[in-house]
Amino acid sequence: MVDIASRVWNHKWKIDPIVRSLIDTDFYKLLMCQSVFRNKPETQVTFSLINRSKHIPLADLIDEGELREQLDHIRSLSLSRGESTWLRGNTFYGKRQMFRPDFMEWFEGLRLPPYHLERKGDQYELTFEGSWPEVMLWEIPALAVLMELRSRAVLDRMGRFELQVLYARSMTRVWEKIEALREIPDLSIADFGTRRRHSFLWQDWCVQAMQEGLGDAFTGTSNCKIAMSREVEAIGTNAHELPMVYAALAKDDAALAQAPYDVLQDWHDEHEGNLRIILPDTYGTKGFLDNAPDWLAGWTGIRVDSGDPAVAAQTAIDWWKSRGEDPSEKRVIFSDGLDVAKIKELHQQFAGKVKASFGWGTLLTNDFRGLVPDDALAPFSLVCKAVKANGSPTVKLSDNPNKAMGPQSEIDRYKRVFGVGDQAAQKVIV
Repeated sequence: MVDIASRVWNHKWKIDPIVRSLIDTDFYKLLMCQSVFRNKPETQVTFSLINRSKHIPLADLIDEGELREQLDHIRSLSLSRGESTWLRGNTFYGKRQMFRPDFMEWFEGLRLPPYHLERKGDQYELTFEGSWPEVMLWEIPALAVLMELRSRAVLDRMGRFELQVLYARSMTRVWEKIEALREIPDLSIADFGTRRRHSFLWQDWCVQAMQEGLGDAFTGTSNCKIAMSREVEAIGTNAHELPMVYAALAKDDAALAQAPYDVLQDWHDEHEGNLRIILPDTYGTKGFLDNAPDWLAGWTGIRVDSGDPAVAAQTAIDWWKSRGEDPSEKRVIFSDGLDVAKIKELHQQFAGKVKASFGWGTLLTNDFRGLVPDDALAPFSLVCKAVKANGSPTVKLSDNPNKAMGPQSEIDRYKRVFGVGDQAAQKVIV
């Protein structure tokens, strides 16, 4: 096992680059990339970094030259032979050859496109523009770089023994959480913590701890690189990016209303089984389900990623019942701001009603709250989103208005088209 504290103390990033591989990313990004490669390869998209936590002055904390070095390093990466073999030959969700030969040939020749970086006050403006399949693969590594450089900026002020104690306390905290999770019967939980992790080495440690501490209750990790090296399942399906871009491409209100279902029709044609998970909250869960075609009710389950998770899960249960489906046979994946107490609460509330699963993210892989002065390592809310598609702005409404994004005029239009009324604001944890 890696001595993380010593690696941090002896840091030379050329030995420990933040992003080590093009598959040091979330599995759903590769699944979505293949779908985009097949269905919308010519779409031109702009991704942009968005720091929701404005009190974190990233440009003051992170040296611009070091940030550029890390981003340039990512642009030098390509798939290794072993990584290509794993993607081509491994079984994912019971399916062999998940990734088609034409997609793999393209991916094997890929280098990520250029970036635009500019300091604006105490924040960085970081954008990526180009064809959708290429540009979308910047999202996760860009976030990983910013998050870890912020961690390194704080850790750089600490001494060797102080680092040893910090990581000992952090490891104890993670292990105590794992011990608490052991008490939950029939638990199903995965690591979803790549995008806002403390560091790569720390996420890798957390995955190993989950493997040992939870056994079969630990179902895998969203991180492809770690899944490959630790021989665990790669977990993931799709994300808000798909409906956001499809919606931005819509020519009128009727096409806009249909766009979220067009996304899933394309997905339906490509995947089956446990990959058929609905993410319904991009433009409001209730309206999405009320207007959903009957064939969607036959899908495996849904992922709950914003708003009140209990309300969203009950909305899904009621919808399945109204469509003649048995909710107890459906999977509900909770994935928004989870920690042990909320996992326990939701598991108890929905036991026997649905097959509850949990995607545990930032508060697994980046919970250093209260462990350094001024809480300087506390996690914060940083995202990298598609903000334009073929020149049109993208919009996300969410079930939580605090997560909404896009020009206000377009937000108002989307609310009208999708019938979204007043929403209860929830604190954005991460």
